[in-house]
Amino acid sequence: MSSFVDGLKDFWDVLIVIITHKIFYTTFISWFAAQFIKFALNLILHHKINFHLLVGTGGMPSSHTATVIAVTNAVGMDSGYDSAVFMVALCYCIVVISDAMGVRRAAGKQAEVLNKMMDEFGHQKFSPNRLKELLGHTPLEAIAGILIGLFLSIIIYNW
Repeated sequence: MSSFVDGLKDFWDVLIVIITHKIFYTTFISWFAAQFIKFALNLILHHKINFHLLVGTGGMPSSHTATVIAVTNAVGMDSGYDSAVFMVALCYCIVVISDAMGVRRAAGKQAEVLNKMMDEFGHQKFSPNRLKELLGHTPLEAIAGILIGLFLSIIIYNW
């Protein structure tokens, strides 16, 4: 029993270190802000409450982009923009943003076309489950995410 309690204490100690780390909470707040902006824009523009937008993918702004920009910039501010860890974060950032605007966007467009085909040809020959269309990001959505990530990471990290 004692080893279980010790393991649980170690788990909580590690969790506290993670959530109180400046890079982690800077990144998390940037992600949450982007998700909240997505939720608020939907509420303002469509007069609908959609809680899925607080955790879902796709849409304006890109929370993926805000997140990777925030972590990359926070790592740069913490370790130096010439450090190896910053270069790793930058490579990761480029891959995530490219994927968000490329592969995931294309998959969303394909889902949109397939959903229209299901609507036109009837559901009797197709699965009744519609495909998720809001997967990737337009360049504007990615740029908005970049600005959110940069702005918030600078403000929060230096607080």
